[in-house]
Amino acid sequence: MTALGIIGSGNIGSAVARLAVAADIDVVIANSRGPQSLAALVEELGSRATAGTVEQAARAGEATLLSIPLTAYTSVPAELLRGRTVLDTGNYYPSRDGRIAELDSEKVTTTELAQQLLPDALLVKAFNNILAHHIPLLARPAGAPDRSALPLAGDDPAAKARAARLIERLGFDTVDAGTLAESWRFEPESGAYTQIYLADPDVPVERILQAPAAPLPADKLRTALQASHRVKVADRTF
Repeated sequence: MTALGIIGSGNIGSAVARLAVAADIDVVIANSRGPQSLAALVEELGSRATAGTVEQAARAGEATLLSIPLTAYTSVPAELLRGRTVLDTGNYYPSRDGRIAELDSEKVTTTELAQQLLPDALLVKAFNNILAHHIPLLARPAGAPDRSALPLAGDDPAAKARAARLIERLGFDTVDAGTLAESWRFEPESGAYTQIYLADPDVPVERILQAPAAPLPADKLRTALQASHRVKVADRTF
């Protein structure tokens, strides 16, 4: 992969962009405010980064990272992502997104709902279960003894393989967590969400953003995914 499109310049989009340029991957990054708002970020990222429109980011390279609030998915023209591998970092946070009946009823997972909104994209759930500032902290070269793993889920095997190759180049091993219907295993409050990357997984919730990270090898991630519990989404308040 020589280029990656990133739609969303928030914490996760920016963290992945930093890893991509470090891995000699060109980045076209876009947000809802327009290319001019990305001048400082692109300057920081260096010559491999370009600020673009959503359309330009959606057409860049072989894959697109989508990292925007769930309520903004309808603002992305679905035809732009037709046939593309899309790494979906989205999570459902009622405090931000409002209540969404399809998710509260657990008829679908968050990324199954995203797939309905972007029906022709090849969605792969990834980068949603780790704190943004832990992404660059835990990235390691292939073969490093303290390399961490990230889960991914998707319904298209070829798209999942492309996503895995990209994530591995960015500095993480990957663990296949199944289909989009099984992606609840690493959604918020599940057994394979952010705390598994903390040096102290028992850190109080209010201190998680300041807590140091610790490597999570693939075998431990598999164990966490297998033991994960499905959260009662309607009870989620954050």
